[in-house]
Amino acid sequence: MRKRIWILLMLPLVLFACKDILKIKVRYDQIKGLEKGDRVVFEENHIGAVTGVSYTADGDYLAEVAIKKSFANAATEDSKFFIIDDSKNEGKKAIEVTQTKTGGTPLKNGAIVEGSTKSSMPFGDLPEALEKGLEGLQEQMEEFFEGLSTIPESKEFKGLQEELEGLGKQMSKSSGSVKEKLEKEVLPQLKEEIEKLRELMEGVGRGKEVEPLEMQLKKMEEM
Repeated sequence: MRKRIWILLMLPLVLFACKDILKIKVRYDQIKGLEKGDRVVFEENHIGAVTGVSYTADGDYLAEVAIKKSFANAATEDSKFFIIDDSKNEGKKAIEVTQTKTGGTPLKNGAIVEGSTKSSMPFGDLPEALEKGLEGLQEQMEEFFEGLSTIPESKEFKGLQEELEGLGKQMSKSSGSVKEKLEKEVLPQLKEEIEKLRELMEGVGRGKEVEPLEMQLKKMEEM
């Protein structure tokens, strides 16, 4: 056990000493227990480590990340950086790197990027996802609302409203078959989840915060 802890503590130092690494910083609103020494993973591969975590004067967090150069192409301008529970180390966190599309421009050494949470749903990719089938979309929906199962902060409501507005724009641009799927299969689920959210927020006297979401959803239903 002591040997395992020692390895976790030494890993960031080893990575910094090595020249064949990509060093970037990821900005998060919430760090969720992420610590120095936590792993960075991509498609179940251990590709790097968190080498530092700091709280900034702007009220957010910066996670310093070192990624092996052999996996540098996993970190692109189209990549997402999620904080997750580390499946290999109980009680620890990890940063999971995912790509919204392949072949993106690799990040440069020293780049600062915005981190993501599992409640961030890529509505911009919905038409393509729907054309391929609803299985992947349903997984995204589950992840999206999983992050809202507890009392969300006001800024999370703003993010959700922006996502709904983005979805509305996509609906207006979508072809007939995609739009029909959105109307018949996506909007009803969104409505159900937002109703659950209203009940949750009314219980703490914040029901009015849900109203803009309901108004946006109504606009989408009337398209």
